[in-house]
Amino acid sequence: MDPNDWQIVKSTPLFGAMPDDAAHRLIGRHGSTVYEKGALLFQQGDPAAAFYVILDGWVKVYRMTPEGDEAVVGMFSRGESFAEAAIFLGGQYPACAEVATPSRLVKIDGKVLRTMIHDNPDLALSMLASASYHLKFLVEQIEQIKLLPGSRRLADFLVQLCPCQEGTCEIGLPYEKALIAGRLGMKPESFSRALAKLRALGVTTDHERVTISDVTVLAAYAETGENQNLVAPLTKA
Repeated sequence: MDPNDWQIVKSTPLFGAMPDDAAHRLIGRHGSTVYEKGALLFQQGDPAAAFYVILDGWVKVYRMTPEGDEAVVGMFSRGESFAEAAIFLGGQYPACAEVATPSRLVKIDGKVLRTMIHDNPDLALSMLASASYHLKFLVEQIEQIKLLPGSRRLADFLVQLCPCQEGTCEIGLPYEKALIAGRLGMKPESFSRALAKLRALGVTTDHERVTISDVTVLAAYAETGENQNLVAPLTKA
């Protein structure tokens, strides 16, 4: 791992609150591993033996419903960690994790972390920081799904991808539209309708490329839901 990789690791809530010597001891000399799209990191119910930090790419965490459908719990990307709490919750992963795009991850042994916390209880504060971050993320996600219409959820998602805060911006969708729909709590057909509705706000698509004519306008709609140019939802995708 090079200095840039370590900077990414230290940006996570878990390692950001951890002394450098403890972080190096925890990660050791294993370094990072490259995973292809579709690689299954762990399945729901597997023994929780490790957690991960993402250096590049996207990872989907999901649960299987009784009907056999996927319920996306979260999509995690560069500078985020996941599954660290699972190693303390009954010894099993409560969800599945699959690599959504070609990715580079750091895999960290959970047994080593538990031993380190036993020897140095102050490290438990790092775990609390990480758990609080994930809890905040889940609360915000649930709030969005319950309170905001699909078009505003999608607008907010696109704004978060924009590297600029105003003017025209062109972005690439980070992963498949079906996964984005699941992340936003929508069915694929609802996602298509939401995307069509945003055309009135200057949002156009060409396969995986999205052009936003005015980021400020889209951000205002995501925040308030108000825009006089916005037409009523279409009945067909």
